[in-house]
Amino acid sequence: MIEFLVENLLLLPFLFATYLVLEWMEAKAGGAFERFLGRVRSFGPLFGSLAGALPQCGVAASASSLYSGGVITVGSLIAVFLSTSDELVPVLLSYRSVGADVPFKIVAIKIVSAAAVGFTINLIAGLAGGKNASAERRIEELCRHSRCGCSAHKGIVVPALIHTIEIFIFIFAVSLAFELAGVFFGEAWIKTLAMDRPVLGELIGGLVGLIPNCAASVLCAQMYAAGMISGGALMASSFTGCGVGLLVLFRQNRNWKVNLAVLAVVYAAGCLLGFATGGLL
Repeated sequence: MIEFLVENLLLLPFLFATYLVLEWMEAKAGGAFERFLGRVRSFGPLFGSLAGALPQCGVAASASSLYSGGVITVGSLIAVFLSTSDELVPVLLSYRSVGADVPFKIVAIKIVSAAAVGFTINLIAGLAGGKNASAERRIEELCRHSRCGCSAHKGIVVPALIHTIEIFIFIFAVSLAFELAGVFFGEAWIKTLAMDRPVLGELIGGLVGLIPNCAASVLCAQMYAAGMISGGALMASSFTGCGVGLLVLFRQNRNWKVNLAVLAVVYAAGCLLGFATGGLL
């Protein structure tokens, strides 16, 4: 339980920094900044895949808020989700039975694959057409949806704190529910899943990775080190293991069709990439 509390508290600096940026954009950003965002958005999936590779699910949570605020594209968001490493790499590094190069291979594979998927999604979204609202307008909608009342406060610090506390309480409550479910039902049930079989292992691994709790990532790493699951299943669970990122997305983005589409893409891409790259470990 202590690890669970620490895991959630580590999200706070990421969330607060993100909302500071969003509040600053709403208060200060003008046409010049919007034009700057338009130029750098094309490289977003690359930056997103690199940022997501940090062993901390706070990046995925921040990416969801930035996407909801119209700062980054859907391709960049998915790139962050797919490259998020959570606790996988540190755990694998602690096992002698796993080659010292394996964790670094996983990170490299995830970065390249996540960026490729992100650029592809942006290309498809661009061909599909449709204009996005400005970042300032999206941030205003974000505030109205959360009903935080932060517009009554001057400056950007207090509103950022309000948003941080509001989303942190939501994340903590949902994560606690999963944590208690793990304590009540135990984690042994995951070990009974057929994650050592071709194709089926990747499909199940992708589902396990979607559990918004670092315990799932740690357990998959331990099972791989013990030879209980295949490399493909491990990679699939890692690709879909975007921590609390999806929770934040569903909480803050009002377009549920887009949210469900992002979830479907992350799961499908994670399973396919797991099957394609598992043999490289």
